Amino acid sequence: MSMYATLEEAIDAAREEFLEAAQDRIHGDEEPIPDQFNLQKYIMQDGDIMWQAEFFTGEGEAVDALTFRSGAAAQAIFDEDYDQIELEEEWDDEATLYEWDEGEFQHEPQLDTEEGEAAAEEWDDEDEYPGRDID
Repeated sequence: MSMYATLEEAIDAAREEFLEAAQDRIHGDEEPIPDQFNLQKYIMQDGDIMWQAEFFTGEGEAVDALTFRSGAAAQAIFDEDYDQIELEEEWDDEATLYEWDEGEFQHEPQLDTEEGEAAAEEWDDEDEYPGRDID
């Protein structure tokens, strides 16, 4: 599972992986066209936000991320015709996964450790000031 510190990095990596995988399936000058864009947001124990993105040609192929856009909307993201701030604002916070232990994630932050409390506080601060980094 590859996670990235920014949404843009995650989308770029997903695009590259999709194009590499599509080389075996396309013929001639055909352009690979994704039908589905999947996205997952992770809050790490140290409070860092990480993203994972995937493009697919068919429904039901993903295993690590939620379907975020499909059809023309997935193609627009693939073609870099999207607003990153808009995508982040449209993310459903209930779908965010929080790291409880290395490599183990759940839908709620772990509050019984100092790191978990710090991550939950940082998450709350970000909710109060969306799109603004709090130092």
